[in-house]
Amino acid sequence: MADITIYIGNRNYSSWSLRAWLMLKQTGAAFDSVVIPLYESGSRTEILRHSPSGKVPALRHGDVVVWDSLAIGDYLAEEYPKAGLWPAARGARACARSVSAEMHAGFVNLRRHLPMNLRRAPKPRPLTEEVQADVARIAALWRDSRRRFGAGGEFLFGAFGIADAMYAPVVSRLRSYAVPIESDIAAYCDAIERHPPYKEWLAAARDEPMVLAQFEV
Repeated sequence: MADITIYIGNRNYSSWSLRAWLMLKQTGAAFDSVVIPLYESGSRTEILRHSPSGKVPALRHGDVVVWDSLAIGDYLAEEYPKAGLWPAARGARACARSVSAEMHAGFVNLRRHLPMNLRRAPKPRPLTEEVQADVARIAALWRDSRRRFGAGGEFLFGAFGIADAMYAPVVSRLRSYAVPIESDIAAYCDAIERHPPYKEWLAAARDEPMVLAQFEV
């Protein structure tokens, strides 16, 4: 049994779990993943055994428990500095933190209108003005990050890091709902979809038996 365990929700639907799992995978550390099916009769009771917030994801590392995706990312960046979860350069790191925090705190309209569903066959859904505004803002963030700091690779700050993990579920939403995007934004989506840990999660999500009707838009 590994010293690290991450408690996650349904892989097909739990976008916050995907974020934290991708961060942990990037460290290269050995870990166990425990899926707690969401929205079942005993779900909250079981989650509370591992997460004081009653929500997933939660990370246990020895006697340390960290909950909330962004907090998990910060903890892992401290524990595994060689993983490069935050950019090394001060300016890039400040931008990456800001970009990640904006995702953490915002884009509620996009998240509600286009729930993550990795098994969904791509099909358009009419977008409200608020969702269109969220998509436009995300595209602007991606472009600015890539232009200023992305020269060292194909991700937002060159190498894959916390900021990319925070936006990986957005990539899935853009694909699942066939949202019209420009070529440079599509290229970044392609990079996320080629990322081996993302592909691993996607394959596991497609094998899950659980179906949550409220997210089957």
